[in-house]
Amino acid sequence: QVQLVESGGGLVQAGGSLRLSCTASGRTFSTYDMGWFRQAPGKERELVADISVSGGTIYYKDSVKGRFTISRDNAKNTVYLQMNSLKPDDTAVYYCAARLNSRVEYSYWGQGTQVTVSS
Repeated sequence: QVQLVESGGGLVQAGGSLRLSCTASGRTFSTYDMGWFRQAPGKERELVADISVSGGTIYYKDSVKGRFTISRDNAKNTVYLQMNSLKPDDTAVYYCAARLNSRVEYSYWGQGTQVTVSS
C-alpha cells in the first residue's frame, strides 16, 4: 500500500506557472505507475497526465500537451506536474494517484490540492 501527499497548488494568474509535487510513503514507489487527475466544480474527474514506472511511457490529455510536464524521481518517492501557460480552464482540484500497472485502475489517491487560475 502507498500513501500519497500532494503539495504546490495555489492561486496564479493566467499565463503563470505552478509545480505540483506528490510524495509517496513506503519503499515501493518505484513499482507504481503514477498519474495526475483533476476535478473542476460540476465536472467529472479526468486524467491529466500519467507516467510509467520507468518514465518511458507518458500520457497527456490533449488540452495540456505542450504546457504540462509530468516527471518522477524514484529516489525521492516523488512525482511532479510542471504546469506552464496556465488557463482559467485549468482551475480544479488536482489529485495524485498510483496503480500497480496499466491493466488495473488507479486505486491509491492523495487528498488533492487546489489550483485556481484567474483571468
